[in-house]
Amino acid sequence: MKRRSLLTMAALSPAAFAPLARPAVAQPSKTLVFVPQANLTSLDPIWTTATVTRNFAFLVFDTLYGVDAGLNPHPQMAEGHVSEDDGKRWTIKLRDGLTFHDGEKVLARDCVASLQRWMKRDSVGQILGARLDALDAPDDRTLVFRLNKPFSILPFALARTQPSPPVIMPAAIAATDPYKQIPQVIGSGPFKFEPSEYVSGSRAVFTKADGYVPRPEPADFTAGGKRVLVDRVEWRIVPDASTAANALQQGEVEWVESPLPDLLPMLRANKNVVVDRLDLYGLYPVARFNALQGPTANIGVRQAILAAVDPVEVMQAVMGDDSSGYHAPVGLFLPGSESANTAGMDRLGGKKPVDEIKAMLKTAGYNGEKLVLLHPTDQPFYNAMAQVLAATMKRIGITVDDQSMDWGTVVQRRASREPIDKGGWSMFPASFPAVDYLNPLAIPAARGNGAKAWFGWPDNPKIEALHTAWIDSSDPAEQRRLATELQQEVLSFAPFVPLGQYFPPTAWYKSLSGLLKGPVPVFWNVGKA
Repeated sequence: MKRRSLLTMAALSPAAFAPLARPAVAQPSKTLVFVPQANLTSLDPIWTTATVTRNFAFLVFDTLYGVDAGLNPHPQMAEGHVSEDDGKRWTIKLRDGLTFHDGEKVLARDCVASLQRWMKRDSVGQILGARLDALDAPDDRTLVFRLNKPFSILPFALARTQPSPPVIMPAAIAATDPYKQIPQVIGSGPFKFEPSEYVSGSRAVFTKADGYVPRPEPADFTAGGKRVLVDRVEWRIVPDASTAANALQQGEVEWVESPLPDLLPMLRANKNVVVDRLDLYGLYPVARFNALQGPTANIGVRQAILAAVDPVEVMQAVMGDDSSGYHAPVGLFLPGSESANTAGMDRLGGKKPVDEIKAMLKTAGYNGEKLVLLHPTDQPFYNAMAQVLAATMKRIGITVDDQSMDWGTVVQRRASREPIDKGGWSMFPASFPAVDYLNPLAIPAARGNGAKAWFGWPDNPKIEALHTAWIDSSDPAEQRRLATELQQEVLSFAPFVPLGQYFPPTAWYKSLSGLLKGPVPVFWNVGKA
């Protein structure tokens, strides 16, 4: 907790309360100023799973289906669908009025190209791709999926909000190698991205897309009509949490996505500020290992670190003394979910004495090799996680190269598969939308599909076999058994350290109304007095 006190003291320094620089020109009356939880460095939600890029994507792009606050799928760009041949043939018809921001109509072939790119990177997309014999566009408004196995959750898969939503972009842009970033941003969503005003580390600007036609239904998270009630959304990148909180109190910004927990009492005391949870599921934080390079390629080293890191200590560093803001320890699945179980939980940290963990490292053959920790200092939650991780690993005798950087640099560096001495990495903290850990369907950090896996690239055929068996099963009892066995194998193989589950609130100025609950901050339906 001393680490947290230092963080708080730094955040509350007088210099942190300097007002934000105001634009030199007057802002339009309907401009909404938002402070995202991190810098926006990548504009491609398929290339990266960074949460800030996912949030960016939902302003600019659209998806064939959306989900309501209860995570039920509904047609969005789609008019509807027909499922035939025992669920192995799906025909989806596009609705009228779909237009890209460059004025071109959205065609079925754009959707085909976009989904084919998504299926190469996203964990659920890869599942769909493995069951897909063909995806065709017989005319401009029709998509046909021909599957080799039934896939009853297709609408839900096409409505995914994390970590990489299946957004639709023009076919020419979607033809970009999924392991390279797109060269241009053209979407068909409710807001248009303004590239001339984008400055990484400073701001990103979005304007109301004049040609966008919302659905007629009421808005319900990413389902229903995405009606834009402001002219412009401006993202201000403010790394210092107290500067952002002070700006909110002064009305210089109107929405802070992730205020520092220590500052919440001050914000709650301000009658002009609303503090609440929009994401009822919260976040699932992990310490991710590189399973290809350096000391963390050794399963024994990973198991020792898993045994050393105390999730309760990490969550206290992140969320402070309010235990209602987190759960810890947490296994592979969220507490209270259909797949939650206790298998392998004895492997989690905070139980074994240091000497026993040092013995585990010795048995694993660890001999002081350097472990490179990517430490994002501009993201308060990740900064707190990384500080606990670094201190813990040093305490058990690991040589830690604690490299400080901003989150945008972590996003870039974690894609490297190079050895440690050539700019590679060993470990970094990250958080996933917790809704991905209700059951084994997605669980991106827990896949074992090698080169196709999330950053770190663990390779474990048993994990993949259990994952596939769970998806293929329709027996709830069998699915529970498989989920238990899967958790046991994941916590034994240790591709990551589960750090708990936390519920960061958001804060906004009382002039805003209509904010929608859900795992993604969305900007339609939001009005400004």
